[in-house]
Amino acid sequence: MPRRAVRSLLLTPLLALLAVVGFAAAPAQAATWSSSDQWGNWSTGGYTLYNNIWGSGAGSQTIWANSASDWGVWANHPNTGGIKSYPNAKKVVGKKISAINSLTSNYSVTVPSSGAYNTSYDIWDSNYDYEIMLWVNKTGAVGPLGTSQGSVTLGGHSWTVYKGSNGANEVFSFIRSSNSSSGTVDIKPIVNWIKNTKGWFGDVTIGDVQFGYEITSSAGGLDFRTKSFGVSAG
Repeated sequence: MPRRAVRSLLLTPLLALLAVVGFAAAPAQAATWSSSDQWGNWSTGGYTLYNNIWGSGAGSQTIWANSASDWGVWANHPNTGGIKSYPNAKKVVGKKISAINSLTSNYSVTVPSSGAYNTSYDIWDSNYDYEIMLWVNKTGAVGPLGTSQGSVTLGGHSWTVYKGSNGANEVFSFIRSSNSSSGTVDIKPIVNWIKNTKGWFGDVTIGDVQFGYEITSSAGGLDFRTKSFGVSAG
């Protein structure tokens, strides 16, 4: 038997085994939608999902989704500083704060124990002048912009608040006092506190309510999984 044929026969069981292992390890394979494009996006059920690889020095990343409440990301970004991506699902509210009777969201995630990232809401006014970040968990060398404004309990959670600017817009970051993998956030009291108690903005229109993973590093490839997510506005 030629040597090439012998090698092929020996390799066939190994390749078959690797194929099975790869299949089992990749949740994206059975997803309704997936994308490895830098700006890959998909709209479903009133939500839009974005791959959103935007930072300098980013590696590879694939987002997959069956719905806005069942999606995930595999990301392989190098162990260097600076945010590489913010894969997320978003819903547009489109109401002034004074016209919002209720604004809540639920989340449930599975996140890696290594890497550097935060799991966060990113809430914007319709003009993108103001950004409200709600960090529900964080791992590794990551931190918010600006300076600490003290601690506050709002929306069902305790936070340390930071106020800063990225040069394009004001950023108000709420860092949860301990990591959480699931819960409900009442967003209305948070935007009311910024508007009425602190006076950091006026009666702005709330636009995007985004939820996802702000990833700085995930060397070797890490999985982030959203098991439940939704936004309710009234």
